Parts: sequence; C-alpha cells; structure tokens
Amino acid sequence: MDKVVRAPADAVADIPDGASLAVGGFGLSGVPNVLIAALYAQGATALSVVSNNCGVDGGGLGVLLAAGRIARVTGSYIGTNKEFARQYLTGELEVELVPQGTLAERLRAGGCGIPAFYTPAGVGTQVAEGGLPLRYGPDGEVAVASPPKEVREFGGRDHVLEHGITTDFALVRAWKGDRHGNLVLRRAARNFNPLAAMAGRITVAEVEHLLEPGELDPDVVHVPGVFVQRVVPLTPTQAEDKGIEKRTVRRSDDGEGVR
Repeated sequence: MDKVVRAPADAVADIPDGASLAVGGFGLSGVPNVLIAALYAQGATALSVVSNNCGVDGGGLGVLLAAGRIARVTGSYIGTNKEFARQYLTGELEVELVPQGTLAERLRAGGCGIPAFYTPAGVGTQVAEGGLPLRYGPDGEVAVASPPKEVREFGGRDHVLEHGITTDFALVRAWKGDRHGNLVLRRAARNFNPLAAMAGRITVAEVEHLLEPGELDPDVVHVPGVFVQRVVPLTPTQAEDKGIEKRTVRRSDDGEGVR
C-alpha cells in the first residue's frame, strides 16, 4: 500500500478539534515540526497532547501552545518553556506529569494492546497517592488533582498500576521511510518517536529521505509500517531545518573569544 501524502496540509486535514495526539521527539530532537506547522495552519484546537515535553517557546509544540490550541498535556518535562509554565500555573492548561520511563512504557503498552501494567516507579509519592495538581484555579489553588492509583505488592515490593495510552492521531519524524510506512530513526530522534507512532490510531510520519519498498533492510527498521498510515516526504530544506534547544559557549583558555 502506498501511504505517501505529498502535502503536509492534506496529511493533517482530518484532525478535529478536541483530538488526542501522541507527538514524538525529545527536546527539539526528532520533532515533527513540518506536521506541527501544518496543524497550526489547519486550525484544530482544544487538543490533548501526549509528548515527553511540549516544545520550547516558539518551537515544536510550543507553537500550538502559544496559540492556545492545546487544552491538556501528558508529559514528563516542562523544562524552560515559560509559556508552558505560565499556562499551567494560571489554570489555562491541564497537565498530567508522568515519570519519563513510565510515560514511555504507557505509550508502548497502548501500542501493543496492553491496557495496564504495574511499575515500582512513583510508589510512595503523589504519583501513586494522588494529589498532583492537574489544573490550577485562577487564584493559584488546586482546582483538579490527580486521583490515587491502585498499588499492589509483587515479590515483596509495592508497584503502582499505570494505564496504557492510545491517541486518535500521532505525529512523528523519521530519518528514512518507505512508501509502506516502515521507518528508521536516527540517534536521539529514537526517543519517543517509535513509541508515539505505536500509540496513535492514525500515525502520520514526516520523513527526511523517502525510499522505495525493498530499499530498507528489515533488520534496521525501528517502526514497522503496520503502525503508520501516512508518510509525508520532506523537502531537502525541511529535512535540514533542525533546531538546537540550548547552545552552550565558554571562553577559550587563551582568551581569544568563545568556543
């Protein structure tokens, strides 16, 4: 089956208001920026996003966030995104913070058809006991708090029950992909992109290099085409456009400037 959709706008045209999205990437690495930009132009709002983080100010998912298009975020990291923090603390945004490894496993479990699993991560904290602020009120009070989760003992150690995550759509980015949707991820882009791809009922992948069926060695495929419904090939300019979240410089030992 040829899953190629040439125009990013066409690939996200049916994402409705209120849809849930799993979005790949880690920081600004492996983020499907072209699809995010197309979704911004499309206009969908009140989105529920599942992603490790919500981009940065003005980049990645931060573009949708700043436009008020995201109603809820399930993630593990707020980082230095000031707009994310502002919306959360003023009650404009509902946020479910999840331990990073737990978030990864919840996405993987959802993609594998596993409804729930037990993990020791979070036992003895508000992750298990409840009370984490999901939404603040206008005066800074906790308007909605996380509920307590089931805890069960295995092998003499407590474990908390976590539910698998599935979403209406997933947006991911791949280094290489073929027309059947088989994807190869590169380096840090493998963080969360395969998991997000598995969790989406309709997964849209933007790929830097489009190959013909049979050109990908099956042994190097990270995401089988069964998880991907649409493939959007990027232009060379789009493929080369990769942000840097933080650029650290220091003075050289000889005092001749910075490195």
